[in-house]
Amino acid sequence: MLLLTTITEHFFEAVRRYLIVFGVAMLPVIELRGAIPLGIKLGLTYRETIVCAILGNLVPIPLGIVFLRRVLEFLSTKSLFIKKLVDRKVDKSLEKHDAAKYASAFIALAVLVAIPLPGTGAWTGALICAFMGVKVREGFPPIALGIVGAGVIVTVITFGAVKVFS
Repeated sequence: MLLLTTITEHFFEAVRRYLIVFGVAMLPVIELRGAIPLGIKLGLTYRETIVCAILGNLVPIPLGIVFLRRVLEFLSTKSLFIKKLVDRKVDKSLEKHDAAKYASAFIALAVLVAIPLPGTGAWTGALICAFMGVKVREGFPPIALGIVGAGVIVTVITFGAVKVFS
């Protein structure tokens, strides 16, 4: 019975750490930039940490694009300035564009999300997609690519900092 209790405690402790990293990565400002160092501090391996952080950061993006679009639509009904601003941007983004412009926008969004600085990240990418009227199926791939890039960059930086300070 003692062995079963010990195994159960270790299992639930590991799941708790995974869920903490997963949950922190979902937060709008912190995202995986804070979740990866936290996961390392909690004793997770780099692989476990990066997988939990990337998955946690990916989960809210489709909901974020849809929700933020609805918030912008609601605010458009309350403010004439916001309505004009949103309508103008959405009209421009809905115009026909060639494949080269789409590819450059795809790369730009992925790079913006991948930069590990405040004010960039998946939630900012979702806000841009919502503001520009980009659909989830078009906005999710570059944001996902940027999240993976940010995860690699932050993991390398965290790994270097751990090596320097230990």
